Amino acid sequence: MDPALPRTVRALDTDQLLALEQEAAACRLNRRLPVAWLREHLAPEATHYVVPVLVHRLSHRPEVSPHWRCRLLLTVRSGEEIWSLLDVLPDTFDRLPETLGAASRKDIVGRMERAVTQVEWAERAAASDGPGAASPN
Repeated sequence: MDPALPRTVRALDTDQLLALEQEAAACRLNRRLPVAWLREHLAPEATHYVVPVLVHRLSHRPEVSPHWRCRLLLTVRSGEEIWSLLDVLPDTFDRLPETLGAASRKDIVGRMERAVTQVEWAERAAASDGPGAASPN
């Protein structure tokens, strides 16, 4: 039986986020950003957030199925918040500490809804020759 999708938000520092992205790359999961792009554009001291939104199953790859498709709320060097997607293995997600109260989780989900996507941010930054000039997508 598949584990149930957690209905929560987890806070991550930049190093934790990079480790999740590296694991997703090593497992060849589809939804992730290049670690080099993240290192270039993320605010190093920021807190980022991950929210599982659906169970993703790959019948042809049982070693990584199921996994959680998550939304990320990322803070870039300019201080702006953007969102992206990341596939996370359930055991990895379960090891992330639960540190946020209900009000904080609700606020983060609301901020995520108002944030632009990583692609939109990168395109806007490229148009202005800003710090996001290169989109990984």
